[in-house]
This record gives sequence, C-alpha cells and structure tokens, in this order.
Amino acid sequence: MTNRYAVVLAAGQGTRMKSKLYKVLHPVCGKPMVQHVVDQLNTLDLKELITVVGFGAEKVQDQLGKDSHYVIQKEQLGTGHAVLQAEDILADKEGTTVVVCGDTPLLTGETMQQLLDHHDSEKAKATILTAHAEDPSGYGRVIRGGNGQVERIVEQKDASDEEQAIQEINTGTYCFDNQALFQALQNVSNDNVQGEYYLPDVIEILKKQSETISAYQTPDFSESLGVNDRVALSKAETLMKQRTNEKHMRAGVTIVDPANTYIGPDVTIGQDVTIHPGCVLEGETTVEDDAVIGPHSTISGCSIGQATVLKQSVATSSRIGARVQIGPFAHIRPQSSLEDDVKVGNFVEVKKASFGKGSKASHLSYIGDAEVGSGVNIGCGTITVNYDGQNKFLTTIEDDAFIGCNSNLVAPVTVGKGAYVAAGSTINEDVPAEALSIARSRQTNKEGYATKMKSIKKD
Repeated sequence: MTNRYAVVLAAGQGTRMKSKLYKVLHPVCGKPMVQHVVDQLNTLDLKELITVVGFGAEKVQDQLGKDSHYVIQKEQLGTGHAVLQAEDILADKEGTTVVVCGDTPLLTGETMQQLLDHHDSEKAKATILTAHAEDPSGYGRVIRGGNGQVERIVEQKDASDEEQAIQEINTGTYCFDNQALFQALQNVSNDNVQGEYYLPDVIEILKKQSETISAYQTPDFSESLGVNDRVALSKAETLMKQRTNEKHMRAGVTIVDPANTYIGPDVTIGQDVTIHPGCVLEGETTVEDDAVIGPHSTISGCSIGQATVLKQSVATSSRIGARVQIGPFAHIRPQSSLEDDVKVGNFVEVKKASFGKGSKASHLSYIGDAEVGSGVNIGCGTITVNYDGQNKFLTTIEDDAFIGCNSNLVAPVTVGKGAYVAAGSTINEDVPAEALSIARSRQTNKEGYATKMKSIKKD
C-alpha cells in the first residue's frame, strides 16, 4: 500500500477570534480544534504526521504531545509557504500527503479515508476535497471540465457570474502525490495582492504539467466548516453536539432533550442509558447500561456503573459503581471511589474518599480524605475534619460502623468495625471495634430558668 503522510496547518494567529488563546486551541465540545483534527488523522494508517506551528507553538505542542512531529513557520507567508516548512522531512519520500487545516474540527477520519481512496483510484497527482454549498458565497469554486476532472479553482473575487453560480466549493483539504507537491511548491509565486504563497496554486501548476487533478465531494457540507471567529466557533459547537448526540441515540441511548445535552467526543455510553435535560458529560467518561443521568448534572472523567442514578449533581475524575444513588445536589470530587449500591444523598460532598459496598451518606455531610468500609451509615451533618491548616489527614471508618448525626471525626482517626459514634460527638481518638463512643458535653437542665429571665426583663 502507498505510504501516507499528513500535514496540519496550525500556524496562523487567528486575529478574528479576538482572544489571548491561540486559535486552534479553542475548544469545540470540550476538546481543542486542532486535537479533533489530529485525532481523526490518527485513525488513518499514516507513516508521519507533521503539524506546522507558528504563533503559540509551545502551547500547541503541549496539547498534541507525541501525537505529531512539528515544524515552525516563523513568518506567516501563506498556506503554500506553511506546507513548505515540512520539506526537510517529507520532500524525498514517496507516497501521498494529506494537507488539512487545524481549524476544521468537524472533518472526520472517514471522509479523509474516502478522499485518499478516491485519490488512489483516480491515479491523481492532486485531489481536492470539495462540498456542495447551498450558498457558496465566500468560497473558492471548483471548475470541472467536460470529463469531470478539475480544471482549476477560482476564488470568489475572481469568479465570473457564471462561475459564481457553481455550488461545488473548495474545502481547503487536499491530498497530493508527495514528491509532486514539494516540486510544485518550488514554483509557487507570491505575485499577488497579499504577497503570499498559496497552496491552491499547486493545482494550477500540476494542471499545466498535464497531471491528473481530481476532486472528491463529501456529502456532508458541515465538515468543511473552518473556524475563524466566535460565530463560526459557535456553529461548530452546535454541529458537533448534534452529531455526537445523534450517534449515541442511534446506539440505544435516550437523550430526552438533545438541544440541551452536551456530550464530549471521548464519552462512551451503554445501551438503555437515559440522559435528562441540562446535562454535561465530558472528558473520558464511561456510562454503563441502564444508568440514569440528570437532570442538570455535570460528569467529567468518570466511570459510571450499570443502573446508577445521578441527578442534579457534579462528579469529577472518580469511579462510581453499579446501582449507586447520587443526589440531588451532591458533589463527587476527584479521586473518589464509590462501590456498588452506595448512596450519596442531597448536599453531600465527597473528596478523595472511598466508599465500600452498600455504604451511605444520605444528606448534608462532608467526607474528605477518607476510607469508608462496606455497610457503613453516615448520619446527617457528619464531617471528616481532615485539614489542620497545613496538612491533610486520613479518616478510616471500618465495615458496618454507624456514625450518628452531627459528628466531627478529627483526622487522623479510625472508627473500628461495627462501632457506634453517638450523635453530636467530636471524635479525636480511635474508636475500638463494636464500641460506642460518646464525645459531647453532658446535658444540664436548669428548672425555672426561663421564668426567672422573663421576670428580670420586666423589671
């Protein structure tokens, strides 16, 4: 099979975004645009992937890491000049090179594979990814000859009235015979109003050499969307959200209100899951079969077990087992682990804590830096006092312990297996297994005190 390479153009500043954040790092559905592009390219069988960086180079490299090699375009002298920066790496290699813009987050690996397959079947030197636009205003038009081959690309400002009526547009994604590409780039001129070297000029150069130029038209115009400002970013977000939600619904997920449900591209959801309105699922989140999420819940980077219910709550970077009940208004903070059949009720915050099977904290508690065994009951208002102003300390509650309401467990401390802590206690020493610990002031009743106070006030 022909060797395949890719060049991602990600060196432009993106001034129209009016942002301190480098353009291709703006997120779409929680993931930077350029990461979407690279992730899709990595579904192809590529020998080499090169990202051309310029403004914000270090931040782009930090984002993509080892997913790509990098070359720097020190001066922004056009798309042809940008591709030329990869010359030292690619110029002498045989094969096919895909050139993609880093601000096209909706472009799919499937479409790029079809583009490559079409390029190979046509034995073309260059193939343009095109799309049908109902309103082609602003796009370069693809002019085909009588045999269906591409004659040239004409920009809007240079097109005749007849050419402006053409609805097949250039998306800015191409594949080339690699050596032909870099040879033609040597002949690209900057004799134009902008004084830049344009990649589409390679098409005209190859055509003059009587080489075969082809085009593959994607059936989905939305994939061609390039993001240059916040309006286009919003459109990309809407289209990506719609695509993602439809994929999950067709796979057996019930999304009650897709227009108000936000699911990231790396989220995995099982069958017969129900997602209510106002939910955000992001990061590498996994939701297993029959779970119920929402309404109005945010889950980031969590695994959610089968038949778990999480409503009106927030969970981050944690593992949640099967048949767990969470919420309403609970907060599961990072590095928490809830085993099967746990209950975390309303206004309970869990941070860096583990709950064994069947344990419950039903309401109004803070459980942080704790190891909670199985079958534990944590009463309303319980706090693990884990911080002394400088360091965090661990609270251990062993299996089948019972913590009474409004208890403070001052860490480091252990409540033994089957032990009881009386309501209102402040525990700062270990409680032995099967013991009852009472740590509260003794009650004193002063008879007639209220009557006495009332008489003093009258005087």
